[in-house]
Amino acid sequence: MRLSQDNAPVYEALKQYRENRIVSFDVPGHKQGKGNPELTEFLGKQCMSVDVNSMKPLDNLCHPISVIKEAEELMADAFGAAHAFFMVNGTSSAVQAMVMSVCKRGDKIIMPRNVHRSSINALIVCGAIPVYVNPDMNKELGIPLGMSVESVKQAIAQNPDAKAIIVNNPTYYGVCSNLREIVKSAHNAGMKVLVDEAHGTHFYFGDYMPLSAMSVGADMSAVSMHKTGGSLTQSSALLLGESMNEGYVRQIINLTQTTSASYLLMSSLDISRKNLALNGKKIFERVTSLASYGREEINKLGGLYAFSRELINGDSIFDFDPTKISVHTRNIGLAGIEVYDILRDKYEIQIEFGDIGNILAIVSVGDSILNIERLISALSEIKRLYSKDPAGMLDHEYIEPHVVCSPQEAFYADKVQLPLRDTLGKVCAEFVMCYPPGIPILAPGELITEDALEYIIYAKAKGCNLTGAEDINTNKINIIKN
Repeated sequence: MRLSQDNAPVYEALKQYRENRIVSFDVPGHKQGKGNPELTEFLGKQCMSVDVNSMKPLDNLCHPISVIKEAEELMADAFGAAHAFFMVNGTSSAVQAMVMSVCKRGDKIIMPRNVHRSSINALIVCGAIPVYVNPDMNKELGIPLGMSVESVKQAIAQNPDAKAIIVNNPTYYGVCSNLREIVKSAHNAGMKVLVDEAHGTHFYFGDYMPLSAMSVGADMSAVSMHKTGGSLTQSSALLLGESMNEGYVRQIINLTQTTSASYLLMSSLDISRKNLALNGKKIFERVTSLASYGREEINKLGGLYAFSRELINGDSIFDFDPTKISVHTRNIGLAGIEVYDILRDKYEIQIEFGDIGNILAIVSVGDSILNIERLISALSEIKRLYSKDPAGMLDHEYIEPHVVCSPQEAFYADKVQLPLRDTLGKVCAEFVMCYPPGIPILAPGELITEDALEYIIYAKAKGCNLTGAEDINTNKINIIKN
């Protein structure tokens, strides 16, 4: 029987398993929640009863041959991909699988420097060499933009032996590159195109959305279903185009992905895919309307700027995600992270992130007009109560890297830990980043510059959550030992 998007094979198999009242002598040890009453009370019996182990009726994610295989085929069909993998180690593992599927030690890969740390983590693991393309900048907002087509073509011409190109689409702020032209240029040069589409699930299902990776012929895409698609945190999808070897990519995934895949995560992917395939256009029409209303009202407040498609320039801002509420805060004298903290601490509103000059509010299927109104009202009060003179504020989010050696070489090198201010001119041997968004300020193998140190010290003072360094307080940084 041919399945349709009305089906959810993993979910249906789990319901059947529960109805069969199986006596369990396998893992997990809580045995449908009976062995951990406190956790069962907290999460609920329904949840605990399907937190189960792989077995014949439920298939196995490492080697799917029945219900998981069927669910992945439905996922591929919904996204217009040749194949789709359920990912339960987060989109980070999907990004790493993309890189490791096309690159080996010493291979070059072209990428924007404002990638998520997962892309550079993949280089540390497999030993590939990054060729960074500096993104364009919007000086007023202080944010990195997309990859210009000309800069990509130049990188291809200068590195004809590169194996692939990574594109962020969209960026955390909602900026989209000219993906179709980048794919065309890369394929003409015999290079694969890998798209970090973590924030782009809705591109596949909404009307008037930016172009999706699969629709323009990209070779692979990593999609965070949990971010805007409604599935549980940590669940994701890896999409393949026709050019990729499904069996080999599965082998790469299985190098690092768990052998004890969560059926809670997989069933959430299955159910969410069904919902998006059947109702996605209606869902994201509403989401876009909510976000548009939010931006319009925030822009009426003065001082705050919720930016969107008016920034489109046909190249480094080829399109913009209409569901994002990205707001520039520096003109009211507040860093984005300061507004982020005030919203949470004073108004009980949790947004996605705040950085040096901007905040991001994610609007998705679970939001309401009341939520949007509450955010607008809070920002109005913050402007009235907390505004300051913006003089002296740091005005940019992007630090141009100076690469000295590969991330793998630097990460595994002999190293020494020095106080922040003593590291100037040294080669960094670890990550330093604000999280979220998880874009490194410094990555292994990069020269520590005055700009980078200034940014780190400023971010610490403003309350950014700095991660990545061995020193959890980021008072010291590991550098390559001379």
